[in-house]
Amino acid sequence: MMELTGSQKKYLKGLAHHLKPTVFIGKNGLTGAVLDSLNQALTDHELIKIKFIDLKDMKRELTGEIAIKTSSQVIGLIGNMAIIYRQHPEREKRKINLPV
Repeated sequence: MMELTGSQKKYLKGLAHHLKPTVFIGKNGLTGAVLDSLNQALTDHELIKIKFIDLKDMKRELTGEIAIKTSSQVIGLIGNMAIIYRQHPEREKRKINLPV
């Protein structure tokens, strides 16, 4: 996936503002089931919010690990929420058109 520009990240943050968290990370951390949920949510929505219920002190590390394992990009961390984005591989199924 290409690296996003600052203006594209700002655009995605604006789109994510009204979103509710799609995936919650609890005391068990990044389990296989959580990674499956993240991959499915990214395929379905492209842009999602993740809420850290536990492990709040490790949210930066976990968000980076999520980005690597799901081939997505971190858009931002706000409080105990992370915003991540992965463009759908099929052009006709993309829901978000990034500004150039």
